[in-house]
Amino acid sequence: MVKILYKPLGLLFGALGGVAAGAVFQRLWALLGHEDDAPSATDPQRTWKEVLTAAALHGAVFALVKAAVDRGGAVATHRLTGTWPG
Repeated sequence: MVKILYKPLGLLFGALGGVAAGAVFQRLWALLGHEDDAPSATDPQRTWKEVLTAAALHGAVFALVKAAVDRGGAVATHRLTGTWPG
């Protein structure tokens, strides 16, 4: 029963985590000395190095935030219900 109730909340928190990860990435990109938005892979004005660096950083930030949100939700569910949702 806990797994059924956990799924919709997990989806909601996952979506909110995605928004948060995007904000964290933009802030981190700016802190690294880039004044504008991260480059698109099809932007002809950007170098391979810049595009691939942005993509790697973006992926790492999203993976970190997703893992933190998923783990936090599972731990909170376990504390509230005594059952691990996974």
